[in-house]
Parts: sequence; C-alpha cells; structure tokens
Amino acid sequence: MKKIGVILSGCGFLDGAEIQEAVLTLLAIDRAGAEAVCLAPDIAQHHVVNHLTGETAAGETRNVLAESARIARGSVTALAEANIESLDALVLPGGYGAAKNLCDFAFKGTACEVDQEVADAIQACYERGKPLGFICISPIIAAKVLGSESVELTIGNDRDTAVAIEALGAKHVDCEVWNTVVSSRGNIVSTPAYMLGPSIGEVAKGIDKLIGDIMDLL
Repeated sequence: MKKIGVILSGCGFLDGAEIQEAVLTLLAIDRAGAEAVCLAPDIAQHHVVNHLTGETAAGETRNVLAESARIARGSVTALAEANIESLDALVLPGGYGAAKNLCDFAFKGTACEVDQEVADAIQACYERGKPLGFICISPIIAAKVLGSESVELTIGNDRDTAVAIEALGAKHVDCEVWNTVVSSRGNIVSTPAYMLGPSIGEVAKGIDKLIGDIMDLL
C-alpha cells in the first residue's frame, strides 16, 4: 500500500489547517487505496483565532502538532521525527495555517520564510521524484521552496497571490476549483480548493482529482 504524507498546520482555517480540505484529502487518499500518514511541525501557532467571531484570542496559545491531532484523531507524527524516505508522496492542505505556521507569507509576502522542517520534507521528496500535492494557499510554499525550478502551480485565479507565486520564480496557471495543474517540471500537482470554493462539493472534486493525479504519478 502506498503511503502519502499529509502535512497539517493546526486545526481551523483561520489559524491552522482548513478542516474540510484536510478531511477531504484523507478521505480521497483512503478511497484511492493508499494510506495517509499525518504529519505536523511541533511548533507554536502564530496566534489563535476565535472561529465564531473571527477575532484573535489575545493571550491564548496553541501548538500546531497538538491541534493537528484533532483532525488526525490523535494519529499524527512530529515532522522532525518523520521518516520521509518511507513516504511515496506528500500533500499539503491549505488554510491560513499554511501561510501563518508552515510559513509566514500571510505577514511577509514574498519575503516569507518556510519552516525548515517543512522545506526539507518538500525538497527531499522533489529531489527523489516523489509526487507533491499542494492545495488552496499552500502552493505559495511550493513556490518559495521550488520556485527556482520554474514549477507550475495554481491557486485558482487570485491575481495578487498569482503575482507573488511568479515573483518567487514559479509559474502560475489559472484553474477551476474542480481541476488541477500538473507541473511539467517535477511531479507536482496543485488545486485551488477554498481559494475559489464555492462549496465543499466543488472543493472535493478538485481534491479527489489531485489525489488521483498523484496516484497516477506513483
């Protein structure tokens, strides 16, 4: 059985992983006959957001690994302890946690830095030709880590984010929510998901296709 790593960034779209995207990814992997291996960096979240009000919860702190365990039903491995060699592919769901915790694009734009453990995992898979999947806003991480390789990525059609992706050296391709972009350089697949929406059903179509594309590349 193929093993697909899924890097989570917390729990909740405003400060962590987009829960629906993450669960749809895990479901698609299972339906494809592969095993999902949940991973997350053992770091503090940038901040905590009250998802009912949308306001920052002043003074509250949470841990990305502990929060990711909520989605993974406790079965999640700290990225520093993960055996990337044992994985056949790697996928990053979106949510603001990808842009706040896995990197700091939400605050620094193209001057952002990617968490070193995340960057190392992506680079290791790329160098070994293992498929990589990027969902929603997470292609910005791919652009930062692999932009020098001129990889093709999509976040849908948001102009500002597309410009940022190209400023980092990658090539942006407009894409519908139900579709994917498979890069001609490296085994990289991306889909817009909730960068476009508008519904969980439409997002599911794109994520299902992304996992299907990854399975075809294995």
